[in-house]
Amino acid sequence: MHIRKRGLASGIACALFLGSLGVASQAAAQDATTPTAPQGDPSSTQKPSKASATRLEQVTVTAQSRTQEMQEVPIAMDIVTAKQLDTVAATDLSHMNLFVPGLVVDSTDATQPTYRLRGIETNDFGIGTDSAVGVYINGIYQTRSGGSLMAFNDIARVEVLKGPQGTLFGRNTAAGAISIVTNDPTDRFEGNARLRVGDYGKRYGDALVNIPINKDMALRVSVVDNQSDGWKQDAATGQHYGKDDEWGARVVYRWNVTDDTQVKLAYDHDRVNQPSRMDVGLIPMPANDLYARAPFPANPSTFYNPINAPFYNTATDGREERNYNDWTLTVDHNFSWGNFTSTTNWTGYSMSHVENGTGLQQLTEYLNTGVIGDGHNWYQEFKFTGNTDMMDWVAGASYYQEHANQTNLARVNTDTYDTLALNTGVGKLFTPTGTIFGYFDSVLRSLGLPYRLLGDPWTETVTNNGRFSAGAVYGDVIWHLDDKWDLTTGLRYTHDNKDFSWYTPTRSAPELDNTLAQMQQAGLLNLVPLLTGGKITGAQLLGLLQQNQIFSTAVNETVKKNASWNDLSPRLVLSYKFSPDVMGYASLAKGYKAGGYDGTEPGAEFAPEKVWNLETGFKATFPDYNLMVNGSVYYYRYDNVQTLTVIPSTSGFNVPEYQVSNTNQKATGLDLQVEWVPIEDLRLAFNGGYIDSQYTTAKVPIGLNSTNQIVYSDVSGQPVGEPKVSYSVSAGYTWHDVANGNLSFDANYGFRGPQRCNDASVYQGKCSLPTNFSLNQAQERTDLRLGWSSSGDRWGVALYVNNLFNKQYVNGLGTVSQSVLGTPYAYITPPRMWGAEFRVKF
Repeated sequence: MHIRKRGLASGIACALFLGSLGVASQAAAQDATTPTAPQGDPSSTQKPSKASATRLEQVTVTAQSRTQEMQEVPIAMDIVTAKQLDTVAATDLSHMNLFVPGLVVDSTDATQPTYRLRGIETNDFGIGTDSAVGVYINGIYQTRSGGSLMAFNDIARVEVLKGPQGTLFGRNTAAGAISIVTNDPTDRFEGNARLRVGDYGKRYGDALVNIPINKDMALRVSVVDNQSDGWKQDAATGQHYGKDDEWGARVVYRWNVTDDTQVKLAYDHDRVNQPSRMDVGLIPMPANDLYARAPFPANPSTFYNPINAPFYNTATDGREERNYNDWTLTVDHNFSWGNFTSTTNWTGYSMSHVENGTGLQQLTEYLNTGVIGDGHNWYQEFKFTGNTDMMDWVAGASYYQEHANQTNLARVNTDTYDTLALNTGVGKLFTPTGTIFGYFDSVLRSLGLPYRLLGDPWTETVTNNGRFSAGAVYGDVIWHLDDKWDLTTGLRYTHDNKDFSWYTPTRSAPELDNTLAQMQQAGLLNLVPLLTGGKITGAQLLGLLQQNQIFSTAVNETVKKNASWNDLSPRLVLSYKFSPDVMGYASLAKGYKAGGYDGTEPGAEFAPEKVWNLETGFKATFPDYNLMVNGSVYYYRYDNVQTLTVIPSTSGFNVPEYQVSNTNQKATGLDLQVEWVPIEDLRLAFNGGYIDSQYTTAKVPIGLNSTNQIVYSDVSGQPVGEPKVSYSVSAGYTWHDVANGNLSFDANYGFRGPQRCNDASVYQGKCSLPTNFSLNQAQERTDLRLGWSSSGDRWGVALYVNNLFNKQYVNGLGTVSQSVLGTPYAYITPPRMWGAEFRVKF
């Protein structure tokens, strides 16, 4: 594998210097955007058109399952072109954070990303639930453990559709949809390549070749290789983390069978093999004493600032791995009355995520957690489209089937067990010192016996098996009431079915079991009542040490559940053209997300989510001023929000577990986009959003009382947490005839306001305010790029910097171990990174 990567990088470098290939993203940008003159009202008096360099680009989108200009679509959306992706050196969706207001892609776990749009997100990580933001690549729904965060490869554009998209996209688009569109084979021979190098050992390359086989066939092949050495070191081992190690390929074959029939076969591959995520411990501990225990309970005033804290990772096999393969067959046929499209897809993946669960190197707080899984899904859609003078219509049916398996993993050792016994006070019920293994180990040592009980590994798992299916029929019609009024009516019926199972085996501790068996054979367990003052017998001790303490529900039982849900998601849009360049619209739409299951708690079930969104907006282009202004105001109600909260367990030694709950929310907000070309070669843009999101009725579990009953916090009427304000500002300017080419400068600035706190925020690892760092501060990012391209754009060079002012932030706290081990940890954002780029094409 490493030989192949070195060969690819060397091949790309040679291609660059030989001038035999070129830049994939440049071709993508050209395919995605067509710089045609905006159409104005022919009856009005207009100034003469300026040079083409000053015109606004018109972007073609397929947001409504039809090919339309963006300004004709009555949906609030952000379009990110390939050129814009190149400007900020984005390699996947997470790199667009802060530049697409309202969208947050958390890639802390590369194999388990989460998405938030307009304040709506899903915080579960298991196969039993789905994201409220649907990610689609060329119309194919991507599972979160599969391909939802694949590396960008030959991208034409990314369409971020805000608000429910249940009618056109279907299930799991309660918050909106992200539609990634790649480039198709063309009838022109072309090739390009790009190489980027930068600090932290950055090495990135991509290459593309498009080969017309004959007048009816073409083949397009693209590859991407993204490597880096990481930006943070383990303070004990020197191992680097924050690495990039991803390799992907895309192959598309197109055959025009007849003038009316086209067949496309596409294959995608993506492989990730990176160290585990960085859980930065917040508790200062002596570096030379691995057996010291963290103070309990944790005192926030003593926390490290995680930006500067030493980082440790005790997960020796910690990793983020994914192997993804995807085949898609598309058949298009034109009839005299419309078009028929058949899309067939098969996707298979495997993934593995293992991490340190405390951020410390202490053996007494050793905890590793992980998820290991695989799955495959099959999708079939039949779609019909057509138009007449009276209407444009879309109708279709689809079927989705997924088989997924997942093992939830937790590893501790017998020292960790004693820490739990001490911190919870349970140990005092059995031994004088309050420890279990430590107490008996010290007795064995004092007697000179060879048996040792400390340092033995202890592993518990819960295995899930899911069989999911979803069938849908839908229709959407744009009625042209007259030359100004359009009425859109749409409806989708969806039937979801989910079979899910949990199996929790007895904990695995072979070294410990071997020692206990020897002690029992030697008759030492008969001394337990004497050594504990009669608090426990040998048999009781043996039973205690052999039972699960982390996943302690339904041990050695298979728990199965099945549920089905039906949904009708309508869409109603009324739009009016004030002029050929100005449109206003009002819409009512419903989004739906299927119910699901929590993978770590046998029997725990989520109800389905539903969102009703009322929105009004406008899209306006002013050709005389090369100005585009789009805006919208919305209100939504969000019912049965699927929430997963970490609280102490009610069993065993109070190891934390996840609790399922559902809440209701509402929000009002607005979006505003402005693009302006005031003078030739100068482009300015503003994209902003405001949202006020609140709980309507919500009781969130926050912990246990003295009798081990769950305590809830009523946060009804309080903020959900979503920042009120987010926006981005960008500018670009081009100088011509510089060294026989063009010199361009681009600047991008993104801002997201502080998170809004509620009474439960501190228990969720959000909005607590220790004395030395802030969890809910506003975030900013500034990216710059200076690039030169030759005449005809045959080759070019560029310098870029991401996060110019080196602003790092704490994204949140990991609280899974805080309540019992006293070991919270933090997630932090990357530092400033710079790089240089060289590209060629022919």
